[in-house]
Amino acid sequence: YGFLRFSLPMLPDASRAFTPMMVALSIIAIIYGAYMALAQVDLKKLIAYSSVSHMGFVTLGLFVLNQQGIEGAVLQMVNHGITTGGLFLCVGIIYERTHSRLIADNVGLAAPMPQYAVLLVIFALSSLGLPGTNSFVGEFLVLVGTFLWSKVATAFASLGIILAATYLLWMIQRVVFGVPSPHHLPKLRDLNLRELATLVPLALLIFWIGLFPNPLVSRMHQSVTNTIASMSRAKVAPTAHPSAGGTAPLLANSGEQLKTQGTSR
Repeated sequence: YGFLRFSLPMLPDASRAFTPMMVALSIIAIIYGAYMALAQVDLKKLIAYSSVSHMGFVTLGLFVLNQQGIEGAVLQMVNHGITTGGLFLCVGIIYERTHSRLIADNVGLAAPMPQYAVLLVIFALSSLGLPGTNSFVGEFLVLVGTFLWSKVATAFASLGIILAATYLLWMIQRVVFGVPSPHHLPKLRDLNLRELATLVPLALLIFWIGLFPNPLVSRMHQSVTNTIASMSRAKVAPTAHPSAGGTAPLLANSGEQLKTQGTSR
């Protein structure tokens, strides 16, 4: 958000100059975060590293500096708050019951906690970008914007989606559909009314944004257009330096005004 509100509109030339480096760092974050998530046996750490990977998509979309990429990045920030917030809530709920965040200690929850299992699967499928969920729209826009900037960068960024499917489906297979050991899981109660009131609205938002993204995207369209336009207007006109007998560099949008003032004097 800081990049979007300050770096792009206030420092457009620096943002353009650092675009290749920021794209490279974003792709590294996407792949590194996904690989680290693959190695985790703790649910909370797995989701935390997946957040690193998802934030890589946000910075990638911002620094390709086009309409599709920035809109996808903004949408992905919203999606991340919904989806990852839901996943962290799910981890907290199961930790209250089993007092463990280890995947091995939370196996086969579909039988004792069917409502919890359904919501966990929804949040996990959203996180991996399943079509029809919110993250698919955001990641698709980011990849379209990246494709317009570099096809090679798009190919590397797409690896993050494949890796996300790997570690999230592996997590679902163990936690939801695995065969529990009797001494690992005590008698678990399913979600209570308070927990359902917290998780169900997030699940509904996932499908609302995934199936009907236009109301949200259209609201941000004009703001993104204005940001890109302000970056274009801020380009410095290539005029000679005063020491060489020329005029000082003028901003493209204020040059005519300053020239008019000079003539009147």
